[in-house]
Amino acid sequence: MAQATGAFSTYKTGSTAQVGNREDLSDVLYDISPTETPFLTMAKKGKATAINHEWLTDVLADAADNKHIEGDDTTAAKPTARVRLGNYTQILKKSAVVTGTQEIVLKGGSIKSEMAYQVARRMKEMKRDAEYAMIGIDNAKVVGDDTTAREMGSLSAYLAGVAFQDGGSGAVAPTGNGVDGMTGSLTPAAFTEAKLKTALEALWARSGEGNFMMLSGAKQRGIVSTFTGSSTRYATTDDKKLVASIDVYDGDYQTVTVMPDRYCITSKVFLIDPAFVEIADLRPAQKSDLAKTGDSEKKQIIWETTLKICNPLAHHQIANLTT
Repeated sequence: MAQATGAFSTYKTGSTAQVGNREDLSDVLYDISPTETPFLTMAKKGKATAINHEWLTDVLADAADNKHIEGDDTTAAKPTARVRLGNYTQILKKSAVVTGTQEIVLKGGSIKSEMAYQVARRMKEMKRDAEYAMIGIDNAKVVGDDTTAREMGSLSAYLAGVAFQDGGSGAVAPTGNGVDGMTGSLTPAAFTEAKLKTALEALWARSGEGNFMMLSGAKQRGIVSTFTGSSTRYATTDDKKLVASIDVYDGDYQTVTVMPDRYCITSKVFLIDPAFVEIADLRPAQKSDLAKTGDSEKKQIIWETTLKICNPLAHHQIANLTT
């Protein structure tokens, strides 16, 4: 049917637009940006008191044949020296600048204060930056100077325990004190259950039992779900689901919780004992006002922190995986 003659509609009539209707803007703001940071979440929280945060590690002597004759004189054996490790604090910074007009106008998405909204988003971004700095790159620590930023050493720079996936000698493990990363290269190889078992055996031999977490990117996490072990895939008849993933790997030596990390180096799998990882803050994340220079408000968010690998022998990395 045709529209009634003279009907007043929502559409433009000739050159005249309908301007009397209000806009329809939802008060829900949709943002799917991921904000989870598994490594930061699992680590203990600590405090640094200097830009070079240091700690000590020790290890027992290897078990050996220990027998002596009656009345034997004792010769003191010099114990293994304790190891002193350290990492530099890194300054992470974000800013938020909002004009006076934008702060006061009526906004959609249930945003009352633009500045509060922007500060909250910068804080989330900063957490993602910290996760990336700690587990997303091979990074040796940098002392810095008046023109060079300090850098914390990443997790991989403290793990001399590396399972290389080629069997050759082209790659060299880090020293294990944060001063260097893996050097050289090998032809990458696929992640397999046998390689995971080998790494877990090495962990057990030097650090005993622990509640281990396996962190990796999406590809390596997906491969874990194909491991057979002694597991059985099953379907739940109540909700008609096929359970096809492994969230906990129960090995011969340890039980490992498997967790994906979006920021993890894609060619590595980390086996981590959370009891021996700490985030040491010199300055916890805090916001402060910057000088007002015009018709806008400026805030700065600062977080000065570092990664503390309490004892590198408690962790392991499987490197050089196919991505």
